[in-house]
Amino acid sequence: MADPGSAERSYSSRIRHILGLYVIGLIGFIATMAWAEQQGLSRHWIGPIFLFLTVMAYAVIGVHGRTSDPAEYYVAGRRVPPIYNGMATAADWMSAASFISLSGALYLQGFSGTPGAPGGLAYILGWTGGFVLVAMLIAPPLRAMQLYTIPDFFQVRFGGRWPRILAALGAVLCSFTYVVAQIYGVGLIASRLTGVQFEIGIMLGLGGVLLCSFLGGMRAITWTQVAQYVVLLLAFLIPVSWLAYKQLGNPMAPLAYGQQLGKIAERESALLASAAERQVIAAYEERVREDVERLADVPAALERERREARERIQQLRSRNADVDLIVAASRELLAMPRDEAEARARWTRDLRENQQRAQPLGGLPRHIQPFAGDPAGDETQQVQYDLSRRNFIALLFCLMLGTAGMPHLLMRYYTVPTVAAARASVAWSLVFIALLYLSIPALAALVKFEVMNHLVGSRFDALPSWIAQWASVDSSLLSVQDVNGDGIVQFGEIRLGADLLVLAAPEIGGLPYVVSGLVAAGGLAAALSTADGLLLTISNALVRDLYFQPGRRKASPEQRVILTKFTLLTVALAAAFVAALRSSEILPLVAASFSIAAATFVPAMVLGIYWRGMTRHGAVAAMAVGLGVTLYYLVIHNPAARAWLPAGLLVPGLWWGIEPISAGAFGAPVGGLAGWLVSLMSRRFSR
Repeated sequence: MADPGSAERSYSSRIRHILGLYVIGLIGFIATMAWAEQQGLSRHWIGPIFLFLTVMAYAVIGVHGRTSDPAEYYVAGRRVPPIYNGMATAADWMSAASFISLSGALYLQGFSGTPGAPGGLAYILGWTGGFVLVAMLIAPPLRAMQLYTIPDFFQVRFGGRWPRILAALGAVLCSFTYVVAQIYGVGLIASRLTGVQFEIGIMLGLGGVLLCSFLGGMRAITWTQVAQYVVLLLAFLIPVSWLAYKQLGNPMAPLAYGQQLGKIAERESALLASAAERQVIAAYEERVREDVERLADVPAALERERREARERIQQLRSRNADVDLIVAASRELLAMPRDEAEARARWTRDLRENQQRAQPLGGLPRHIQPFAGDPAGDETQQVQYDLSRRNFIALLFCLMLGTAGMPHLLMRYYTVPTVAAARASVAWSLVFIALLYLSIPALAALVKFEVMNHLVGSRFDALPSWIAQWASVDSSLLSVQDVNGDGIVQFGEIRLGADLLVLAAPEIGGLPYVVSGLVAAGGLAAALSTADGLLLTISNALVRDLYFQPGRRKASPEQRVILTKFTLLTVALAAAFVAALRSSEILPLVAASFSIAAATFVPAMVLGIYWRGMTRHGAVAAMAVGLGVTLYYLVIHNPAARAWLPAGLLVPGLWWGIEPISAGAFGAPVGGLAGWLVSLMSRRFSR
């Protein structure tokens, strides 16, 4: 009889050998591209080469790992060694939000944020702390049950149809919201690397996702994510180390960047005292007044602006003005809101943005402040401090619970051989995540120093070319406008989106373009790795847990796998369509998905594991109430959704000042309470 331990060691040795060759090949490829750039290889070739070769590498792994075996497709045969499962989990975790947007959030919001925007540190602490909950409360018991999906747990633990149905619906909802953010990131990166339109970039990146998840399921996804983790690790550490060495002479960015925080604070103080910056603030205050006037009478304002635009076009034509001016004026007329509802939504959004930018330094908080405002200041500052601290704690709570309940993450711990391996996987996940998370605040500070000391003060007629190139991808990501008309860039005139900071960091720091290509490839790897797991989770929930419910439809395991593959394709196309609408930034979408996961799964799951008194009715109540409260709070504070809701369902203002992305702070406790009470009542009535 063959020794299982010997077979496992042989399997691990073979994987280690293949991974070593892959790392050597990747480093050699990066070195070759750097040499080619020095020899004159055009930037127009570097980006597409990085995109094509990395996606093809993932596709080769997907084709090699193709399978129709249910155990291999759903849980990778339950034989992934802990260290590699930790790498795959880290790649699954380092989504577009973590890789692309988290440094941007720290840049824009500081460590603890503003009254209306919890700081980037809440994301780092919340997501990292969530793994402690996973290791202590969730992963070992789930692995011991030998299941395939999270809704399987609710079926086995509580029985009946509704626990599994609600769990499947919750998995689809939170995962779809999450995957839209990843595909948006894919489109953003692919369009920048290749120069194609954003929508075409989405489809290019989506091909790499489907080749992995469609053909091989969890088996192919696991080893693709291991390969993607190596790419995104190098893609993040190389630029941040380069910037740290350039500014401080020390490549150990997490240890050295603290020296720059004091310099940033001094630079902020100097900018606050600048007359030019005050002119920019005054210009935005004037725009705020104009927005308020337009919103006071939307129909009249819309008609007036249309009339003025038509008159401007007539004047240009009567003067035989340049054709480009006439075309630009015509485009402005066509871009105007089509109706009153669209005008109100757009002008409300403009008002919020201009109010933010009318604050000193665009409302940018100082990195060294614990929270916005001052507990010892005047009444306004005390209120700001209280709101900032409250939102920080609420978001921290949602992200920790959401991590413990995110279905695509928990599925990873079904793939290891034993319960002990599940615990070890969580530990390795934290190690691999920490390698990147410790560098994220460093990159935010180093890039902010570069912007304040090199971009601010430059002339508008001498701006670097990358500004126009990124602005052409999406003007909401980057814009530099001469608001006060002095021809000099002020800090308040720069709009840098959170989703752009990491991708543009090499160009902001003046690094070789091959580093930009590598960073974009890393961002693409982060988005693709998470999208793979999410799409598999959604398709599994729809097919295994909703369509083929126990006792209803009959099908062989192979038929279920085939239907799961085609469902995955359909979901991917639907997510690409939603992502192409560009309805939100990445980080708010991701935070909302974690609120949904926290409120839907964690109360019922933890009570179901650790309290024998939890009943089927209690589980249904916990999930339904938690999900309902969370969705209600998210929807009533969404401007587009509010226009369709009856007035009786709308509640003015925020609850205790908590922002909508932290809706799970209400849903999770209320859901847990509902599950406990209903369980007690159902047990009493069943006697």
